[in-house]
Amino acid sequence: MNLNATILGQTISFVLFVWFCMKYVWYPFISIIEKRQKEISDNLVSATHAKTESERVNAEALLCLRQARVKAQEIIKQANKCKMQIINEAKHEAEKEQSRILSQAREQIIYERKRVTDELRKQISELVIEGTEKVIEHSINEMIDIDLLNNIINTLSYKD
Repeated sequence: MNLNATILGQTISFVLFVWFCMKYVWYPFISIIEKRQKEISDNLVSATHAKTESERVNAEALLCLRQARVKAQEIIKQANKCKMQIINEAKHEAEKEQSRILSQAREQIIYERKRVTDELRKQISELVIEGTEKVIEHSINEMIDIDLLNNIINTLSYKD
């Protein structure tokens, strides 16, 4: 009987132990494990969402970068076009200025040539008068000098 009482006592103790574990240990332990599993699965879902969002943002950033490069190339192309236009305008202005300066220089040369020619004619006339006075050895009055001078100037003018 002792053996049966011991087995019965152990069985009752074991059943009480299982009942105690089921009531106070097993279910709280299972609920903690389930709660932790839920947190882990939520974190995994959140991580996958974050990864897809990161990939989307990365794709948008690459798209923006490509658009910025295209825009920069357009700006450079426009700047080069503007540069060429400015250079062409400057060349055109320089050619106009060159033409104007050459025209002024030609006019100045013609004016100076005429002035020098007139001055030379006047000096030649004076030399002719002086020579004539020496040859005649008397003074010619002013009226004759002026007529003679005009006559010599006209004669020299017709030779050109």
